[in-house]
Amino acid sequence: MPELPQEPVVSVVTPCLNMGPFLDETVRSVLDQDYPDIDYLVMDGGSTDGTLEILEGYNGRLRYVSERDRGQADAVNRGFGLTRSAIFTFLNADDTYLPGAVSAAVRAFADHPEAGVVYGDAWHVAEDGSPIAPYPVESFDRENLERRCFICQPAAFFRREAFASVGMLDVDLRFAFDYDLWIRMARRYEMVRIDRYLATVRHHRRTKTMSESGAAMRETIAVLQRHYGYVPFNWVYGYSHHRLTGQAVAVERPRAALSSVCYSLALGARYNWRHPLRYCGDIVATARRGLA
Repeated sequence: MPELPQEPVVSVVTPCLNMGPFLDETVRSVLDQDYPDIDYLVMDGGSTDGTLEILEGYNGRLRYVSERDRGQADAVNRGFGLTRSAIFTFLNADDTYLPGAVSAAVRAFADHPEAGVVYGDAWHVAEDGSPIAPYPVESFDRENLERRCFICQPAAFFRREAFASVGMLDVDLRFAFDYDLWIRMARRYEMVRIDRYLATVRHHRRTKTMSESGAAMRETIAVLQRHYGYVPFNWVYGYSHHRLTGQAVAVERPRAALSSVCYSLALGARYNWRHPLRYCGDIVATARRGLA
């Protein structure tokens, strides 16, 4: 990878639509970072909840664009086109950085010139910001990425050329665009974990992963089918269990239930009909390891 400047500019893009109750905390978490050269751009999709008044209050400290877009992925891609920094990332309007996150990412790129992506640990937090549980982040492993989305998007930073060369985000995806990005990036670049908490992921009733969990998991399954031609049992079980019980498996490990096992056997046979032996072996292995 090309060598970065000693203190490279870091661009942060925040896609936003009617997230006024959380936006101020998100903005402050970026502007209060100790790193000296952050280019902060908010891509607002046409909010009507006072978002623009909040952004005006930071006039001169950030840039913002307010116009309709095709969703988060489109807003991020368009924001990327308005930046020229060596390091790029995006932070949703209800998530936050922890102190020192940007500096830690820049140091990690300097220490790992082979890396296209660096990422750290993160916390799931409640609507009021109180901690729920750590995000299940893992050290980079290409094979494990098929089974688990172990990279937390708010805690990930990219080299500019790496993000551009894989085609940026898929604008046709509403939920799993970050997971899709990790899979594509992992095929071309090294991805290095930082042993430090960098961000928080907020859960509230308006988040897509909470309010549209079923649709989010169906899209994730479609992404897995497209990239791997196979859907691991733990993903099939999670989706089956959510459909039967309504459990929010995005933030809570699915419970073992016979009805969910039976449903996932049938559903997995449909998804993985080309790989029956692999799927049977996957079921046995998952039962031994436990669901994740």
